[in-house]
Amino acid sequence: MPVPTLLQDRLTLPIIGAPMFIVSTPSLVMAQCKAGIVGAFPALNARPAVQLDDWLAQITEELAAYASANPGFKVAPFAVNQIVHASNDRLEHDVRLCVKHRVPIVITSLRPPAEVVSAVHSYGGLVFHDVISLRHAEKAAGQGVDGIIAVCAGAGGHAGLLSPFALVKQIREIYPGTIILSGAMSTGGDVLAAQALGADLAYMGTRFIATKEANASDAYKHMLVASRAEDIVYTSLFSGIPGNYLRGSVVQTGLDPDKLPEADKTKMNFGTGGNTDLKAWKDIWSAGQSVSGIHEVETVQVLVDRMVREYAEARARIACG
Repeated sequence: MPVPTLLQDRLTLPIIGAPMFIVSTPSLVMAQCKAGIVGAFPALNARPAVQLDDWLAQITEELAAYASANPGFKVAPFAVNQIVHASNDRLEHDVRLCVKHRVPIVITSLRPPAEVVSAVHSYGGLVFHDVISLRHAEKAAGQGVDGIIAVCAGAGGHAGLLSPFALVKQIREIYPGTIILSGAMSTGGDVLAAQALGADLAYMGTRFIATKEANASDAYKHMLVASRAEDIVYTSLFSGIPGNYLRGSVVQTGLDPDKLPEADKTKMNFGTGGNTDLKAWKDIWSAGQSVSGIHEVETVQVLVDRMVREYAEARARIACG
């Protein structure tokens, strides 16, 4: 399926900047949208809850003004991530604000999002749902989502273990809508590869943590630059479900990354980012295997401009092959 009409002719590259706890705030989201890729943030990053109203107004108004002042630029729409889970006692409140501000894209996680789909479709918005398996994809498709995000091996945060070669293929067999691929991508060439696999859009998070606009500490950003794919630890300890984290951040808390206990699933709490005293995303830093392609911290615009060149170069290599 082609890229949704909402996104056509509004992207410099077919990329969604994945919403990341703590890291994604209006500064990063607007920089991504102004560079021509979809910027996204988790609704729960706006704290207290009333701040979400301000953020949505700020992003909507600033992007509209920027697009008006720069008619020749491609300015992408933005997205808000909603955690559809019993621990998120803000869900109804936050979805109501998304409807109020007519948020273009809502990204849902965990439980099949029937009530969110209905609310967002009421004003013509899109709903993309992230999954790690075919079973989850089938459930999401049954709820009428507009796109499915295949979170594959090597992705940052709550990643799955399936190869993109397997999961994208399986989803395409049962789903005619938009497919977005997540997992270990950091360059424009990777974006082209995602399309070659059958995905319509690439979903990239880790690479954008190492940007000047990201709400992450210098220590976090520098650890991304210093790390390689082998430095990613996959564990359920910090949030209750398996995810990928930087080995160095686990070590600096005094834990042994090779001897981590399993999570207590009865204490899952996605609303606060973890179920231990050490919190995922705050104390334990999330990252995917795409750290292997991060060599510097730069602005979003510089990064996207380079990805555009890499994408064109990859296409040229294939054409000449």
